[in-house]
Amino acid sequence: MSLILQYRDLQYGKYVSPFHDIPIYADEAQNIFHAVVEVPRWTNAKMEIATKDPLNPLKQDIKKGNLRYVANVFPHKGYIWNYGAIPQTWEDPGHKDADTGCCGDNDPIDICDIGYKVCSRGEVIKVKVLGTLALIDEGETDWKVIVINMEDPEANNFNNIDDVRRLKPGYLEATFEWFKKYKVPDGKPENQFAFNGEFKDRDFALKTVKETHEFWKALISKKTNAGELNCTNTCVTDSPFCCSTTDAKAVVDAVSSFHLSNYLAYPTKTA
Repeated sequence: MSLILQYRDLQYGKYVSPFHDIPIYADEAQNIFHAVVEVPRWTNAKMEIATKDPLNPLKQDIKKGNLRYVANVFPHKGYIWNYGAIPQTWEDPGHKDADTGCCGDNDPIDICDIGYKVCSRGEVIKVKVLGTLALIDEGETDWKVIVINMEDPEANNFNNIDDVRRLKPGYLEATFEWFKKYKVPDGKPENQFAFNGEFKDRDFALKTVKETHEFWKALISKKTNAGELNCTNTCVTDSPFCCSTTDAKAVVDAVSSFHLSNYLAYPTKTA
């Protein structure tokens, strides 16, 4: 099955799933990816792509009936990067990673954008992959891919994880400490990591991202059981989950006006 994405033919106002409809690649030949910003830098609300809701709007996570916020990890305020996900990727919970020994966390693969710009929630940016950190979250593999926004004036200087160490000294160490400790204020233990917390390089990260794209292809074509995930989309024309513009509008019209801003509509900031 050729999963053809008719993204360029979209008309203004067509609703899209940030999980399924936004192309993974901004420039495949150059390994430039799209990323959806879920949490802008320095903010605390744990916003995420709602993978179990139709068209997967961006929503704030709820835990025990309460909206979820991350605590400030001294000396930082909120998330220390623009945090988000690469669309059309999926960390398959049925696949045990050969390197980490753990299965995926059932979400799109996460990104940490180290560029200078504080992005907006829901913004779609073009990013260059630099490396990755393998967080083990409650026994699941949860990759954290380090990227830089291609609009950053220094983007050309960053091509691998060692460039981050050289040009932003202390940033990787702060990233490791943040992920290690951010759940501790909630009464949970420190997070664990594969590879003893070592950041893997660009080539390793690219391989990982592309592997999760293959898992997504199996998901969206119904070759893998989706479980509770909602695979409704408007653009992946070969997918059995693809719906019409009318059906997508009906999904959005059915929610309260309070939640309408959570849905993404074309055009996004990918042009």
